[in-house]
Amino acid sequence: MGDAFIRHIELLGYEKRFFPSQHYVYMFLVKWNDLSEKLVYRRFTEIYEFHKALKEMFPIESGDINMEKRIIPHLPAPKWFDGQRSTQNRQGTLAEYCYTLVNLPHKISRCLHVVNFFKVRHDDMNPVTDSHTEVFLLPKDAKKNSTDITGPIVLQTYRAIADYEKSSTSEMALKAGDMVDVVEKSESGWWFCQLKNKRGWVPAAYLEPMDGPDESEEQEPNYAGELYTVQKSYTAVEEDELTLKEGDTIEVIHKLLDGWWVIRKDETTGYYPSMYLQKAGEVNTSVKSELRNRRAPPRRSTIRNAKSIHKQSRKQISQETYRRNSRKYIQGRRNMKEKFQSKTNVIIENEQEQNKPKAQPAVPPRPSKDLIQKR
Repeated sequence: MGDAFIRHIELLGYEKRFFPSQHYVYMFLVKWNDLSEKLVYRRFTEIYEFHKALKEMFPIESGDINMEKRIIPHLPAPKWFDGQRSTQNRQGTLAEYCYTLVNLPHKISRCLHVVNFFKVRHDDMNPVTDSHTEVFLLPKDAKKNSTDITGPIVLQTYRAIADYEKSSTSEMALKAGDMVDVVEKSESGWWFCQLKNKRGWVPAAYLEPMDGPDESEEQEPNYAGELYTVQKSYTAVEEDELTLKEGDTIEVIHKLLDGWWVIRKDETTGYYPSMYLQKAGEVNTSVKSELRNRRAPPRRSTIRNAKSIHKQSRKQISQETYRRNSRKYIQGRRNMKEKFQSKTNVIIENEQEQNKPKAQPAVPPRPSKDLIQKR
């Protein structure tokens, strides 16, 4: 497969956030050439800096040499103070800018500068779901109808298995039986969905696929484990959860779509919110401050009055099975290490034996002069 490029960018609206201070971010649905669709958030100041760098990279196409040859769209500079009114009024301009951008010649629309700017960041994968966030969606009739050119965006349809009451303005309430289109699936267990003219974050635990109870995209357990670092402490509420503190290093052995991963600490296993974990070795200084106001999504096991349309229930692995298989894997790994170590020791001993200096045959003492004379 060739290099990644963007097929379509749709402006969904903007969010008003109050942490760490009041600011606004635009929500973009980015459709890639591999048919994946990702939700990203960008401040307008970021977008404008991206735009300025793009103009410097292509001076002819930006009109710096000859204005008549300009094909890169215009974008107004940010105001001294960007309030809600300017953020809202700018949506039409941004939607038009994105539409024009992806339809520019490939040397511009598919360059690394464009691709990297709209790639998913760590912050995009962990949505802000605190009660202070406000979501403002762009009306559908205000969006440019460009699907005939860029290809339709095909979204997966899921069904709500129980009523869900939202706890913040960025979320969306559900009634059992509601059919929603999933725009973005986040590893955190919060999915961005749309229902008629409404859009918002919904716990993945409340949704089921239409074709069966099991998720084909859910990975199998990996008892070898992946190293992660705890970014936020959590105290277990259920018996099968683990209590960890910030800075602990653990191993993830099963990534579940509802955002509650099965992890291993030493030889103990249990559930932990994935949004509070970060892969070992990744550096992101803004994560800790952003996690402060975020809450973990509800677990499937805590949903009451859940009603599925499938006769066969979802496959579940008991925590005892996780522990047993995990212990078996760890013991197998120890045995392999011991065998390897014993083989290594034998090889070393053989090499040492071969390298020992060979003993020289004993030389008989020379006879004394007196003995020779007597003979």
